[in-house]
Amino acid sequence: MFAIGDFARHGRVSVRMLRHYDATGLLRPAHVDPATGYRYYTGAQLARLNRVIALKELGLTLQQVGEILDERVGAEELRGMLRLRQAELEAAMAEAAARLVRVEARLRSIESEGRMPENDVVLKNLPAVRVAELSGTAASFEPQDIGPVIGPLYDELFRLLAAAGVTPSGPGVAYYEDAPEGGGAITVHAAVEVAVPLQEGPFLVHDLPAVAEAATLVHHGSMDEVLPSAQALARWIDGHGYREAGYPREIGLECPADRDQWVTELQAPVTAG
Repeated sequence: MFAIGDFARHGRVSVRMLRHYDATGLLRPAHVDPATGYRYYTGAQLARLNRVIALKELGLTLQQVGEILDERVGAEELRGMLRLRQAELEAAMAEAAARLVRVEARLRSIESEGRMPENDVVLKNLPAVRVAELSGTAASFEPQDIGPVIGPLYDELFRLLAAAGVTPSGPGVAYYEDAPEGGGAITVHAAVEVAVPLQEGPFLVHDLPAVAEAATLVHHGSMDEVLPSAQALARWIDGHGYREAGYPREIGLECPADRDQWVTELQAPVTAG
């Protein structure tokens, strides 16, 4: 048997924690000296200690840990439970990281308030362009709703184009419309320029109409961080007496594997105010 200090050392926990587990009934000593009150543990009890620590580290309460262990869950079932909880924590971490990106984008927008990108915005005529596209619906125009929709759409579009032997002839063109169902939902169009006949099928090939006048601004970096650029463009439009005539198109000028190196032109249709 091990004295409590030795058992704590082997289990990589504190003596105080072992006493707490004893008090709560999670891990009783194998023997308590009636004369001294000293606690003693066996090597076999390390298995239960490992389960207690693993479940606790995954965010379960001590009561939940006790209920699981009292049901005498087998190693394989416990492993499955831990993997499920691990996946939940990883998803929460990914969402927290995405939220941090959105917060940083808001902060950059705040820092840029009052600064007009006079030399960066260019007014252009946009010619009609033929595109192949897939469409989907996002709950809102917020980045956390657009991203999970447009990414898979582009993945599927390029897969279908390759299967059909169609090679894009120009950049990607993402554009947006209010969804028919309303409620703030957005129809997301993931498109890319092509030089093939008009067609319908696994993907739609059609001509995006020309735009008489658009205010354009080049955004450098991931589209998760587009907010400062988009708001700078909106301030320029408002400050120069124009009105937006629809959602800006997003033209993927450079799209390397590293999303932070992306170069995207925002093209907002405008009319004189």
